[in-house]
Amino acid sequence: MNQITIVLVDDHSLVRDGIRALLESEQDLNVIGEGSDGREALTLVEEKNPDILIIDIRMPHMTGIEAVEKLNASQSDVKCIILSMHDSEEYILQSVAAGAKGYLLKDTGKTEFIKAIHAVQSGDKYYSGDISNVLVNSLLNPSTKISKNSNSEGRTSKPFDLTNKEIQVLELVLSGLTNKQISEKLQNSKRTVETHRFNLMRKMDVKNLMDLSKKAQEFGLV
Repeated sequence: MNQITIVLVDDHSLVRDGIRALLESEQDLNVIGEGSDGREALTLVEEKNPDILIIDIRMPHMTGIEAVEKLNASQSDVKCIILSMHDSEEYILQSVAAGAKGYLLKDTGKTEFIKAIHAVQSGDKYYSGDISNVLVNSLLNPSTKISKNSNSEGRTSKPFDLTNKEIQVLELVLSGLTNKQISEKLQNSKRTVETHRFNLMRKMDVKNLMDLSKKAQEFGLV
């Protein structure tokens, strides 16, 4: 049996331990190196020459997106999969533009995770359901801009540093839709919508829907 060699990079050691245990429960997967930031990812790929790099986005020194972009620019043979808790449009589009062959959320189940690794190793690309929806929407709306500056961490110049998806959720919230209705409309999970809604309230420093509406109108967000 040919083993797929993997380098795993995440700045949380407990997360790495859990992912490594999950991967190595499969006979054909072998984690041959671990790192905690983008710079270590570059070094490990050069030293270990793995088949696949599984990397988080937000890490110290160098983000995962920056690392993937540098590896792609250097024409490295490693195939990169982003594994992140973030499903913002900006992160996803930046990752794809950088050359990532896959993008998975950290709440992805084991079966899908293993399936993604095998797909990417076979030369295909793999994006989980919510991520695929973002990419399809981007193709249908080509005016969407992909930021090359990964240091921006998926942010825009809009008031309160809101992302495009947060603006979209804001408009739907203020139109009176429930989280379930918004999730159906955007084809995102309810959990994802709840996260965006929480971030809206936090960034705009409001406690209730009335204050959210007033502030959104005050700053011309709707």
